[in-house]
Amino acid sequence: MSDIKAETQFLITNDELHQRIAVLEEALREKERIGEALQDSEKRYRRLFESAKDGILILDADTGKVVDVNPFLMQLLGYSYDEFCGKYIWEIGAFKDIAASKDAFNLLQNNEYIRYEDLPLETKNGQPVAVEFVSNVYLVDHSKVIQCNIRDITAHKRAKAERMRLMAAIEQVGEAIVMTDAQGIIQYVNPAFKQMTGYRGREVVGVNPRILKSGKQDELFYRNLWDTISNGKTWTGQMVNKRKDGSLYTEETTISPVRDASGQITNYVAVQRDITDHLRLAAELQQAQKMEAVGLLAGGVAHDYNNMLSVILGYAELALRKVEPTMPLHADLEEIIKAANRSTDITRQLLAFARKQTIIPVALDLNRAVESMLKMLKRLIGENIDLAWMPAADLYQVKMDPVQVNQLLANLYVNARDAIADVGKVTIETGNAVFDETYCAEHPGFIPGEYAMLAVSDDGCGMDKETINQIFEPFFTSKEIGKGTGLGLSMVYGIVKQNNGFINVYSEPGMGTTFRIYLSRHMGPAIDIQREKTAKIPLSCGETVLLVEDEPAILNMGKIMLEQLGYRVLAADMPDEAIRMAEEHAGEIQLLITDVVMPNMNGRELAERLQSLYPSMKSLFMSGYTADVVAHDGVLDKSVHFIQKPFSLRNLAVKVRQTLKEVEMKIGQQEELGAAPAA
Repeated sequence: MSDIKAETQFLITNDELHQRIAVLEEALREKERIGEALQDSEKRYRRLFESAKDGILILDADTGKVVDVNPFLMQLLGYSYDEFCGKYIWEIGAFKDIAASKDAFNLLQNNEYIRYEDLPLETKNGQPVAVEFVSNVYLVDHSKVIQCNIRDITAHKRAKAERMRLMAAIEQVGEAIVMTDAQGIIQYVNPAFKQMTGYRGREVVGVNPRILKSGKQDELFYRNLWDTISNGKTWTGQMVNKRKDGSLYTEETTISPVRDASGQITNYVAVQRDITDHLRLAAELQQAQKMEAVGLLAGGVAHDYNNMLSVILGYAELALRKVEPTMPLHADLEEIIKAANRSTDITRQLLAFARKQTIIPVALDLNRAVESMLKMLKRLIGENIDLAWMPAADLYQVKMDPVQVNQLLANLYVNARDAIADVGKVTIETGNAVFDETYCAEHPGFIPGEYAMLAVSDDGCGMDKETINQIFEPFFTSKEIGKGTGLGLSMVYGIVKQNNGFINVYSEPGMGTTFRIYLSRHMGPAIDIQREKTAKIPLSCGETVLLVEDEPAILNMGKIMLEQLGYRVLAADMPDEAIRMAEEHAGEIQLLITDVVMPNMNGRELAERLQSLYPSMKSLFMSGYTADVVAHDGVLDKSVHFIQKPFSLRNLAVKVRQTLKEVEMKIGQQEELGAAPAA
């Protein structure tokens, strides 16, 4: 019995042993699996370590020596594995800035995490490298190691710098830059956008660009624009938009789609340039060129036209002197003379517009010049219109031909009268104005300086912008047929420009019109202007006149007119003939009347040649050409006597006597000097 019990105990113990052996074997297999897994993990880590695109540096936390380094870091910095491993980190030149001493390494030991977002390093051969540096302290097999992850950010930093430069350029560029999303909602605008539109960035981001719509383009315009850019094409064109303050401007715009890597449109970019001033200046240039072309045409026809008018007017006057006032022919001849005079006025208006009329500028008090015209202007305007005269005190003086002042006032006054349908008021005023550089930069056409201002205002019908843009063009008129030639205001424009001034027009329909003329200030004493009194035609005192004219009809007419006035006349059709006649003439020749432009020799040269033969002889020049041909810059020298063709018998008689007066004064002075010793 006892033997059976012992055997049973032995069997139980044997079973337990088998179980324990089985458990032990399972544990061994698990250990093998764990070991294999660990080896696999180590292999995977090693593959990751060696294939990583960031640099990895492993340090012994106790000593600071490099225990491992991956290939990327070696390639990045140019060091071999042996130049890294076993070396203290502060001995490796690339890391001298962050671990140049043991103290710096201690900083790594005492901090589990250190980060440098932009750390400048150098490769072995001295090339700069920018990196992001991160270090962590880990416990591995009961030992501390420091893992340093080093990411090359050189390209990223360079790209960031490029983006910053690009953004700086976009921020500073003069054109407005607008970026929207694919639906057209604004995401970004540069500062130039605010300067152009008045809207700040925060006011328009998240808003549709339709806030700029002016109503000047129809929906079809915008539909075509959107169809173009949404189909991936670039749209370029002009449009009128509205600023924040409600004012309109014209912009030149280019809108381009922006695509992502897959080719999908993600954004639109618009480059906008305000061309309002450019268009205005281009229109002004075109207008100036058109005016210059008409001026050249006017100057080109002036000579021949004036010559023919001289013949018509001269012979008509000669015929009139032979006909009794009671005869019907007398009235007919008077009508011919009136028509010729009107034609003469038209020619002069054209030349004034072309800035080619001959002028003799003098220093003027503009207030006195206006006052000398007031009586005549009141007769022009009629009793139903009040005339107000508002002169400024201490008005700046100007330098211009007094005749041109009269032309300005007469034409502006008649224009004001015609703008008033029934009763009304016309105001003439003067004043001083000073324009600085800043003001002129904002107002094209203005020139810095001091100016005397002459303004003529009326309370008549006014004008719209379209009319204002055309009023200075020759032959343009808004008056009824037969009520205006369209030359009055073009004449005003020409006179102002010829005197280096400028003119502004302010008008609204139904609100009247104001013309403001600005003339440069002149420093110097002014002259008094006296109205010429009508007098009898002055006759000759027996003088001899040498008349030289290459146009036979004018030569014959001039000879007859001078003989009618009582002068002895020597007539020559060429300068050479005139010299021959002067050399053969036995007596004195008191006056030379010569055309300016002639074949072979001009009038000035002829006068100089004859001066040696007749030292006391005076010269009177005549021409149908424009002022720029007659004298430099359209201004005659003060010592030169000149008469513009066509001229009447009275004009010729007066001009001849004025010229001969100098001869008489000179002879008188010589006689006084010669008589002095006898006294």
